[in-house]
Amino acid sequence: MTTIDYPQLYIGGTWRAPAGHDSIGVYSPATENRIGSVPRGTEADIDAAVSSARTAFDAPDGWANWDPKERADVLERFAVELEARGAETARRVSMQNGMPIWLAQQFEAGFPPLLLRYYSDLMTSAPVEEPRVGMLGGASLVSKQPVGVVGAIVPWNVPQGISFLKLAPALAAGCSVVLKPAEETVLDAFLMAEAAAAAGVPDGVLNVVPGGREVGAYLVEHPGVDKVSFTGSTAAGRWIAETCGRLLRPVTLELGGKSAAIILDDTDLAASLESFFGCTLLNNGQICWLNTRVLAPRSRYNEIVDTITDLARSLTIGDPLDPETKIGPLVSQRQRDRVEGYIAQGKSEGARMTTGGSRPFDRGWFLSPTIFADLDNNATISREEIFGPVLSLIPYSDEQEAIAIANDSVYGLGGTVWSSDAEHATSVARRVRSGTVGINHYVNDPVAPFGGIKQSGMGRELGPEGLHAFQVYKTIYLPPVPDQQQATQL
Repeated sequence: MTTIDYPQLYIGGTWRAPAGHDSIGVYSPATENRIGSVPRGTEADIDAAVSSARTAFDAPDGWANWDPKERADVLERFAVELEARGAETARRVSMQNGMPIWLAQQFEAGFPPLLLRYYSDLMTSAPVEEPRVGMLGGASLVSKQPVGVVGAIVPWNVPQGISFLKLAPALAAGCSVVLKPAEETVLDAFLMAEAAAAAGVPDGVLNVVPGGREVGAYLVEHPGVDKVSFTGSTAAGRWIAETCGRLLRPVTLELGGKSAAIILDDTDLAASLESFFGCTLLNNGQICWLNTRVLAPRSRYNEIVDTITDLARSLTIGDPLDPETKIGPLVSQRQRDRVEGYIAQGKSEGARMTTGGSRPFDRGWFLSPTIFADLDNNATISREEIFGPVLSLIPYSDEQEAIAIANDSVYGLGGTVWSSDAEHATSVARRVRSGTVGINHYVNDPVAPFGGIKQSGMGRELGPEGLHAFQVYKTIYLPPVPDQQQATQL
């Protein structure tokens, strides 16, 4: 096949030569063949991108000072240009990280335009300034202003969907952005930059500089950045939190998870297998909120183990570009090796593997969905995030124990409760200590906040809360009118 090679970076609204000479090679996890390349960004490229973003934000006629309706018009054109490239975006993501194409069409092609329109509507439907009558004479004018230049760092697992969790609200609010995509998924980011240019997004408002951890760290610490928004591992998030704390820099962190699916004893799991698959093994197990701990009542434990095992065995493994594929390859050889290390750990700790654990093909970084039974919540594979198609099935005696097991984790990002009684399931969900919980399904709806507690992160994305994360409040104390001034003096 013809490779996709970009010789330039998108900085300041133009395609310009990079400061360095190295490139990032992109390889298909299904074939292991090289499929493209982009320049490897350097600290000098980050300097240029931040400078362009700063100019775009600070200029008297800059993006921050545009009327929200004017920004919304640009973002609508951006959405249209993304939609025109949607099929190619989905294809590139599938080729790079192994996401099944049918899922990429939803997450990577469909979700970003939806978010752009949602946040544009939010910005244009409510005033950015609110007068408040004072209690001590006079009045106050409270305004919501864009926070400034945003450093956005995104992972490889859902690269476009996660990018627009940050880009859509930040751009709608009037911020400018320097985006650092992961090295594994850069071709889709450059296609997105092409869409931004075609839409007329003003110069410097959106900049794309790919690179490794060193480049990301430089962006986080850059003096020209006003806020950092990061999605990735808890280990990296901890360093970013420490750095932003020292710099007194606002930060949003969406980190790891080890979420639990609580199957109540009245659940007809066999009737909900499609939704259950979407909550546990979606995207080859490479989503942070997936429910990789499955808690089942002892009275039905063996039955549920058999049902989930049969589900895992039935999933079609293969080419991620094939619409029939349910499980594609893991993103890289390193990631597969990591997951296989956890599988070996599970076996060594006495867990019973009911299916999976093998490489189904000689070529590509594939791994069969793996189910472990007969273990407790203290096992390594029950406590640590694996980020692959591996589930731990844990028995419980009653609902109190199920809730206690679900809450016995350093993470708190997602989770589900499964029951034929939605009202009762909701009462159980209220007691689960997690940022989000689904009832008989799980979906990140744009209107509701998404994020975690404990080691799963800080702050929220999506919903109005996701917009507020890119705004700061400013109060102007208006002078009292003469009669009010006199009353105050008396």
